[in-house]
Formats: sequence, structure tokens, C-alpha cells
Amino acid sequence: MVNAKLKGYRADEITFVNRRTKTTPMEIQTKYSYNVKYANNGTCRGEMTVEIQDKNEPETFNLKIVLSGVFEFTEAPREVLHRETFNSLFPYIRSLITTVTANSGIMPIIVPLMDIENQSIYKIEKNENWKENQNG
Repeated sequence: MVNAKLKGYRADEITFVNRRTKTTPMEIQTKYSYNVKYANNGTCRGEMTVEIQDKNEPETFNLKIVLSGVFEFTEAPREVLHRETFNSLFPYIRSLITTVTANSGIMPIIVPLMDIENQSIYKIEKNENWKENQNG
């Protein structure tokens, strides 16, 4: 049963630096974070951040994407909603990472699928005013 329905998403931030001059392979380091803020009206906002960088020289290659989505949800445990909203947004950020890197003239970075159940990215907050604090 689906408890959270994605109503829309947007890229809030895309930062990409590619100053690599070496043709040698780099060691990529990836960091993920995900946060959900719940409102009292049956909606929530999920915000996903992925940072990819050269592990040894992050100033020469780094990509940061922040993607947010708005969801309608039914009553369910927060852990279930967190997992469902993450699973809804992850394909969009994954695709955006591949698109940005492929269109920059480098080998595209394809982020592997992620099993959120085995990751330590849970951070659950309740903020009734999140919608009023958005800029757009």
C-alpha cells in the first residue's frame, strides 16, 4: 500500500565543478542525506542532497544536487513515510546526476540503486510551517 504520493519535485541547487586536468581515473566519494518535514495538513516535504567529489582532490571535481519533493500522505509510521518518499525522489536525483555529468562532456556518473533500509540516513522532523518558509 502506498502511503505517500509525490505531487511535484524540483532541483533546489545544482553545483558542479570540473577542473580536473589529469586523465588518470579518480576515486569518487559520494555523500547522501535525506530529510522529511511534516505539516499538519497531510503533506510533507522531502529534501535529498547528494554530493559527489574526487576523494583526493575535491576542489577539482565535485557535484552537489539538492532535490525536494512535496508529498501527500496518509497516516502511517514516520519510518514508512520516510522510506516511501525517499524511494519516490531517488530516481529523479539519480537521473539528474547522470544527465549533468553526461552533458558536461565527461563519462556519465551513474549512481547505483540504494536500499534505504540498510543506510543510516534517517532524520525525521516535524515542522508545521515548512510550506510558509519556502521561497517558491
